[in-house]
Amino acid sequence: MRHKPLFVALIGLVLAASAQAQWKWKDAQGKVQYSDRPPPSGTPDKDILQRPPASTRNVVIVPAGQAASAAASAPAAKPAASAPTKAERDATARQKQEQDREQTKQKEEERRVAAEKRENCSRAQAYLRDLQSGIRITRTNEQGERVYMEDAQRRAEIERASKVASSECK
Repeated sequence: MRHKPLFVALIGLVLAASAQAQWKWKDAQGKVQYSDRPPPSGTPDKDILQRPPASTRNVVIVPAGQAASAAASAPAAKPAASAPTKAERDATARQKQEQDREQTKQKEEERRVAAEKRENCSRAQAYLRDLQSGIRITRTNEQGERVYMEDAQRRAEIERASKVASSECK
């Protein structure tokens, strides 16, 4: 019973020490370093002797046929579970806004073209009705005089107006 408080204290110390994340690595001079923080970013992976249990290791998968040294010199990939940074989220948001603006512009252009087609259709149909009604249609010649449309001209205009109406009124 006398040793029970000592035993509890010893257990507490062991748990407290293991709760601290411990890193162990060799520095550039070959000396072993201990810390609760990760080694400097330039430390090669082979020189890291111990990692805390919760730390993640960047794993580079080398495709078949590539040398392992090429993969080791490649920049380390981000862990898959890492959350995007604020800058990445902002860039994504700006990109989405730009896409939305482009889509809005495209839809507005499509509406404008459709409105022009409807207007052209109604004009062509009205002109075709006037030509087919038989009323006398006049035009102004180069001298500024009014000239009545002849039957051959009317037939040619009816044919042309029919083509325009059929192409614009789809």
